[in-house]
Amino acid sequence: MATLILVRHGRSTANTAGVLAGWTPGVFLDERGAAQAAALPGRLADVPVAAVVSSPLERCLQTMQPLLDARPGLELQSDERIGECHYGDWSGRKLAELADEPLMEVVQRHPSAAAFPGGESMRAMQARAVDAVREWNARIDAAHGEDAAYVMCSHGDIIKSLVADALGMHLDLFQRIHVEPCSVTAIRYTRTRPFLLRLGDTGDFGSLAPRGNGGGNDGGGTAVVGGGAGAP
Repeated sequence: MATLILVRHGRSTANTAGVLAGWTPGVFLDERGAAQAAALPGRLADVPVAAVVSSPLERCLQTMQPLLDARPGLELQSDERIGECHYGDWSGRKLAELADEPLMEVVQRHPSAAAFPGGESMRAMQARAVDAVREWNARIDAAHGEDAAYVMCSHGDIIKSLVADALGMHLDLFQRIHVEPCSVTAIRYTRTRPFLLRLGDTGDFGSLAPRGNGGGNDGGGTAVVGGGAGAP
């Protein structure tokens, strides 16, 4: 079956502001995010990309534009099922403020039981994203053959949930996964099992350096809901 190349959108204005954007309109790439997106065609230069699918949110569409410009034969196809989690009443709020919400402990420790007020559950988020990938795999196979690769641009929590599904991990473990802005995660699907080929690859190992917050990207053991801003 097809090889799925998952790209998290480049760093956004919400990432740098520490805001949980969700589906809030008007969230765009910041200067660094635009540079990350501009570098993406070079990083994928050796990959014959059969199709490009994106979340309909602006930050994902912006991230894909340089790749589309570099490959005029490709057309962008949008799929709401790989759009960001519907965080409901949490959308647009500061992550630092949300850290004090009782629900945050559930999101961190038992995400399969987490449902955002006025939004969706994390189980529903994962289910729709997995359904989308399975459908796109079949579509790409039929149109381009089982050796084809395609790019899908989405969001941190969506990508983490897809990786968890590919690895056979319970959703309650998905907060152990981290994907940086504009990182590449690749999954090759076969008839009997998926294979994780890359996870959160940016080519920048500087992001592994300790930051004085308990080590690396973990914020002292707390996962960043929505994915975070990545390396400084």
